[in-house]
Amino acid sequence: MKKMDTDQVDNGNLQVQVYSLPQNHPVEQASVSISYTGDPDSVLEELTTDSDGRTPVVELHAPPVDYSMEPNENQPYSEYTLKVNASGYEPVEISGCQLLPNSTAIQPVQLNPETPESPFMDLVIGPHTLYYEYPPKIAEDEIKPTNETGEIVLSRVVIPEYIVVHDGAPEDPTASNYYERYRDYIKNVASSEIYATWPDATIRANVLAIMSFTLNRVYTEWYRNTGNDFTITSSTAYDHKWIHGRNYYDSISTIVDEMFSNYLSRPNVRQPILTQYCDGNRVSCPNWMTQWGSKSLGDQGYTAIQILRNFYGQDMYINSAEEVSGVPASWPGNNLDIGSSGPKVSQIQDQLNAIAAVYSSIPSTNQDGTFTESTQLTVQAFQSLFGLPATGIIDYPTWYKIQEIYVAVTRIAELS
Repeated sequence: MKKMDTDQVDNGNLQVQVYSLPQNHPVEQASVSISYTGDPDSVLEELTTDSDGRTPVVELHAPPVDYSMEPNENQPYSEYTLKVNASGYEPVEISGCQLLPNSTAIQPVQLNPETPESPFMDLVIGPHTLYYEYPPKIAEDEIKPTNETGEIVLSRVVIPEYIVVHDGAPEDPTASNYYERYRDYIKNVASSEIYATWPDATIRANVLAIMSFTLNRVYTEWYRNTGNDFTITSSTAYDHKWIHGRNYYDSISTIVDEMFSNYLSRPNVRQPILTQYCDGNRVSCPNWMTQWGSKSLGDQGYTAIQILRNFYGQDMYINSAEEVSGVPASWPGNNLDIGSSGPKVSQIQDQLNAIAAVYSSIPSTNQDGTFTESTQLTVQAFQSLFGLPATGIIDYPTWYKIQEIYVAVTRIAELS
């Protein structure tokens, strides 16, 4: 057994969330068994999903938190294997779910309807970038020329609904393409590139760099302009690490949901900056952010923008995209709370009721265009279920989370 399995002094939390394809509806009464990866026959927990498709949060062993706080030869996360079965669906096994100490890991599982030819689905989550040696980033200019013949550039920065991820190097024709919702993609990359045990400001700085880099690829149509049919790759030599099917962490998820429309910019430059970075331990990268360096600055009390400016210069700014695509309604510009009224309230009540019809822990509300205590209770239940502060107030993150979930449960995504 690996050293991490025999030298564990801390604990982390894990929740498994099971959804059906293609409708993205929660799967109730799915059975989930959890064992150590490397010892799959020694079952540690046997769980069942509730009406919202979620298992209870369970506490499991993890390595000492010190292992993730500085470069370390010891693996800082434990690895678990999950076996998921539900009546009418293909079974799924996920190996290598990564559990960090003092953190809550969320493992999403998507089940396909069972058919006579149903294959057994086995997902293997690869190692974290800070623990394993992946190819270092090939340096590029942080601002791309946009006046070359044939260059297609968007007129403004838009948050896309989907990212098409090429799971390999750009020139690898055998690599699969995956359609990932933008926020899910960012959560996956951040969970693959940094540790959820790090300071909040460090996580924010790294998430901003990941989002800005990604939006530069979107804005400049970098790969499509060379005849490819994808947005970005999972190769660390060209882009960031994205791992198909991996778990993410609730602390990272909350920050992404709050900041998803942001990116980094410089004065008089329209495009998001291609914010390149490296670990700063195995690989050095002058003038780029280093992940371990950002962690050190976070420990010293630096804010996210101070961390970013420390590496990229004082003329780096946080900007917001002008548009979020793939949502039925854009942010009204102010919070909705008790006493609010009008068509935006009516619309959000309708969306919440559609979500409540799928997620039974969310009560339905009146749909009269007036934000009442009934609506507040529905909003609080929604926020609790989807990892947002349960204030009962529809703020910016809550508005767009409602949009995201509403689209997921009411529209069969053609791209899934």
